[in-house]
Amino acid sequence: MREEKPASGGGLRSLLGSQQVFLRKPLNITSRLVLVLAAALMVAAMAFPVWKIRLVAPQYREGLELSIYTWKLEAGNKGQDLVEINLLNHYIGMKPLAQADFLEMQWMPFAFGLFFLLILRAAVLGWMISVVDLAVLFGYFGAFSIGTFAYRLYTYGHNLDSMAPVKIEPFMPMLIGVSKIANFTQSSFPQLGAILLFSSWVLILAAAVFSLKEKAL
Repeated sequence: MREEKPASGGGLRSLLGSQQVFLRKPLNITSRLVLVLAAALMVAAMAFPVWKIRLVAPQYREGLELSIYTWKLEAGNKGQDLVEINLLNHYIGMKPLAQADFLEMQWMPFAFGLFFLLILRAAVLGWMISVVDLAVLFGYFGAFSIGTFAYRLYTYGHNLDSMAPVKIEPFMPMLIGVSKIANFTQSSFPQLGAILLFSSWVLILAAAVFSLKEKAL
């Protein structure tokens, strides 16, 4: 007798069915409280820089610092460091750094405000599907933001004026870590704001984990 093979769509239907059951799970009280904490961390992140760039050279032994918030640039020494950085950029033909050129800083506060409301909505509605959608969307947004930052560093380091007084090869400023640019040592690292935003995303994922054993309705 010929052995009958199981229908090829059976495994797919089973997988889709399992996903539907997972997404229909309710959130328990622990998951809801974790989401509220995630929302609080997101708000707190707005008060702290997400990145800091520091330049040190023999003529600038104390260093020049530029702190990047989600909504503004803040230079050290009461803003004087940005004046010095732009003066140095002029000599090598790099475009001056200006907050007005960072268009994303104009809409990022609204984006994070939207995420804040979505997190609270997920906590109130209490469904796994809301948490999953939120985690995926926030993850994509974080990757997009870092990618945009890296691309901006690339354009600043490669679009150099050929008529600049000092000629250097186009370069990519370090995104994370320490590098040498002429006689300057540049360091670039995430700060407390970035840590809080990442922690907020981790808590969103944790909210899903805490309700894994709940029964789907």
